[in-house]
Amino acid sequence: MKLGTIVILDSCDIDAKFEKLEKMGFKYCQLLCWNHEYLTDEVANNILASLDKHGIQISTLWCGWSGYRVWNFIEGPITLGIVPPDMRHHRVEELLRGSDFGKKLGVTQMATHLGFLPENPTDPNYQPVLSAIRAIAKRCKENGQYFIFETGQETPVTLLRVIEDSGCDNLGINLDPANLILYGKANPVDALTVFGKYVRDVHAKDGNYPTNGRSLGEEKKVGEGSVNFPRLIEKLKEIGYDATLTIEREISGEQQTKDIMDTKVYLESLI
Repeated sequence: MKLGTIVILDSCDIDAKFEKLEKMGFKYCQLLCWNHEYLTDEVANNILASLDKHGIQISTLWCGWSGYRVWNFIEGPITLGIVPPDMRHHRVEELLRGSDFGKKLGVTQMATHLGFLPENPTDPNYQPVLSAIRAIAKRCKENGQYFIFETGQETPVTLLRVIEDSGCDNLGINLDPANLILYGKANPVDALTVFGKYVRDVHAKDGNYPTNGRSLGEEKKVGEGSVNFPRLIEKLKEIGYDATLTIEREISGEQQTKDIMDTKVYLESLI
């Protein structure tokens, strides 16, 4: 397994970000973008030059989407991803553009949060969501990419069913073990038994279970939450996973850098 971390595409100097990554000893990253104003030819060329300069590879383009969004259990289901009908068309178009941008970078997989996928396959919204997924997957396939879904907002069996029912052969999973816990959906080690064969990238992130019915659990530094990383790494090896572990720490500043480096050392000992 290879170690990487997340690089956010924003108004800051992208070359400086890749330079920092190189100094931290990383050769891989997920490139994350929420602002589609940066998905231009000029930005793509700057990224490609910086990747070559610093010896960095992008494992996955993580593509966000615009509009109102609330990360909780109450408003989340009606604001997140491509599940809300009133936001679906616009966000699908954004993800199509994201796939095209990824092609310019030579990226072979694009990830996103789909939203709170319907747990009930007879839900009237289930088939329209599947149709949207198929449209994005089709564009990704044309661009030589897998379309991969970050875990957390649905149970593992629901995610598995969506992949199966889509009929697409280029869908996969970005396993975020912390999210499965933060959303109270599953034990991430057990989840691998359900959908392990579809995992194509993994977030090394930790957290604790929710303590009320409205708010997510609390994200933590790897090793300080409820994810059993020794067993998770062992299980990933058992299913033959040999791609990237992408370290994610959802804070900022010097403490974020310190926690990422501590996690790097910790994961190297497990790998």
